[in-house]
Amino acid sequence: MPQHAIKLYRHPLSGHAHRVELLLSLLELPTELVFVDLAKGAHKQVEFLKLNPFGQVPVIDDNGTVLSDSNAILVYLAKTYGDGRWLPEDPVAAARVQRWLSVAAGQVAFGPAAARLITVFGASFNAEDVINRAHALFKMMETELGTAKYLTGDAPTIADIANYAYIAHAPEGNVSLQDYPNLRAWLARVEALPGFVPMQSTAAGLLAS
Repeated sequence: MPQHAIKLYRHPLSGHAHRVELLLSLLELPTELVFVDLAKGAHKQVEFLKLNPFGQVPVIDDNGTVLSDSNAILVYLAKTYGDGRWLPEDPVAAARVQRWLSVAAGQVAFGPAAARLITVFGASFNAEDVINRAHALFKMMETELGTAKYLTGDAPTIADIANYAYIAHAPEGNVSLQDYPNLRAWLARVEALPGFVPMQSTAAGLLAS
């Protein structure tokens, strides 16, 4: 394990950044959280663009190794510090993880994550479309999670870490989890992992008081 702290450039309401923060905590890696003020456009400033030309959080700096893209960072951390636990070497098992990383970057991003962007950040997506996408995804996941504890089997992997935050916080985007008991049980299993850290909640959508 590194003696140095891994710098994580993040925003507390970013589910993409939370993925990385969560895995760093589960791996018990020393971490320095660096706040990036998205509201003030800090992610589009010259200094930050040197770290990530796409102008997005998260970014990590692991003793000079600078990486962006949340799923790419998860792969790096799992390969470097995970002792094979979070990203299996077996080709079929690795492919199953990759499938869910693609879901996180696709159906989750354009479903529950987009729905939450409307209510929390004022994004201009069509709410009905993205909420319907979220429910279509959750129905599929509900079936798959009827026979598995985690997304790829009996043990947690970075597949679970990549998909957790935006699904757990889907109610903030007016996407109810009420009809998905297997999905909620999976979220609870992730939350019970030693070292789990939650993402900051927002009083938005179904959580608005």
